[in-house]
Amino acid sequence: MKDLSKNYINGQWVNWAGDTIDVHEAGTGEVIAKVPASGREEMEQAIAAADDAFATWSESTLEQRIKVLEQLHAGLKERAGEIAETVCREVGMPIKLATGIQAGLPATITKTYLNMLPDFPFSEQSGNSEVQYAPVGVVGCITPWNYPLHQVILKVVPAIAAGCTVVLKPSEIAPQSAYILAEILDGTDLPKGVFNLVCGEGQTVGDTLIKHPDVRMVSFTGSTRTGNLIAHAAADDFKRIALEMGGKSASVILPDADLAAAVKGTVNNCLLNSGQTCTALTRMLVPAEQHDEACELAAAAFAKMTPGNPLEETTRLGPLASAQQRDKVIDYIKLGIEEGHTLVAGGPEAPEGCDKGYFVKATVFGNVKPDSRLAQEEIFGPVLCVIPYNDEAEAIRIANGTQYGLSGAVWSADADKAKKVASKLRTGQVFVNGGAFNPMAPFGGFGHSGIGREFGKWGLEEFLEVRSLQL
Repeated sequence: MKDLSKNYINGQWVNWAGDTIDVHEAGTGEVIAKVPASGREEMEQAIAAADDAFATWSESTLEQRIKVLEQLHAGLKERAGEIAETVCREVGMPIKLATGIQAGLPATITKTYLNMLPDFPFSEQSGNSEVQYAPVGVVGCITPWNYPLHQVILKVVPAIAAGCTVVLKPSEIAPQSAYILAEILDGTDLPKGVFNLVCGEGQTVGDTLIKHPDVRMVSFTGSTRTGNLIAHAAADDFKRIALEMGGKSASVILPDADLAAAVKGTVNNCLLNSGQTCTALTRMLVPAEQHDEACELAAAAFAKMTPGNPLEETTRLGPLASAQQRDKVIDYIKLGIEEGHTLVAGGPEAPEGCDKGYFVKATVFGNVKPDSRLAQEEIFGPVLCVIPYNDEAEAIRIANGTQYGLSGAVWSADADKAKKVASKLRTGQVFVNGGAFNPMAPFGGFGHSGIGREFGKWGLEEFLEVRSLQL
């Protein structure tokens, strides 16, 4: 078991002698690490360090920032195996996927900013004005457990690149990769105080971070409920906010689509990270006459995704990240049965041979009513709702019929028709006929799914204020 009873403040590790938080292994339920249950004082120290460092780092040269990010990129590549195993144990994503995604994406994202920075226009001319893009200030970053390092990198890298200083509060459920990041940054030329890490509970350190007057921006990824609290708290101090929250994304399969390919693509997306993905395609909309066939195809695909030890290379479906999340998902499966939807595959019982850890059966419901709780609320687990529709207009209404708008998909044999339907979806991104994920494209949501965008130049612009000099 790792003892990580320390915070990283002002360029040094500060030991913590108070209460600690247990970190559990998703596949076994065993305690694998302990991290601080820090208090307000520790968070205030980190904020003060970031505030002091901002005066100098905000004036750093582009060359200085690029050098630090190059050192970070090298460290992420060097420790990729350790990162993948750490997140695999904490979150439950199978090791093969964790290697490519949980460890691979942070390095990829860092590289995209290294490629972008030399040509980014931190100043430009507009008539007789010089328009400047200045760092916003001290940034508070609050990150989730499902993609723990990836979501940290999406905030920390562009914030540092913009000239901001950072205080990070990682999820206490999956915090260890954030400690690896702090260790890597500690070995770079990053000045002390530019990056700080404080681990603890949201109601103490998180509350201090979002309400502190010296924090000028809060970048948050997590639940819509917590995002709502952050937005209200930030409003009192007119802080900048970037919120990436929940989703209930629809995969719209049009009548002319290759049904088997569309179902397979939807299922693979739905079950990524055992459904613990905010962009998961958890509502599959199919023509009413194809509903039963679609359910059969989905059930067959789900049957191949049997849960297993995430540390084994052959495992395709791992456990959920915590006992709390497992119980929540099982309650939703029971709710789906109570609401009268057709249980096509899976169910609330524990999977065979998975007595330890936080495993849930991959579950498919058919004939799901669009306005039911199962179809409206984010489950964050391996549960797919198959919803029949009668015509294209109804499909679009159903797809847009939730409070969320983070992702979606459209499938059609006619590429132009697919794009036309995709353009009518009120959501931040749409996968058209299985289009590949693009780390340079903007990522974020409509409605209750968020405010602001991450990735690419849009992710950098979130951490910049605009100033004009009238010449």
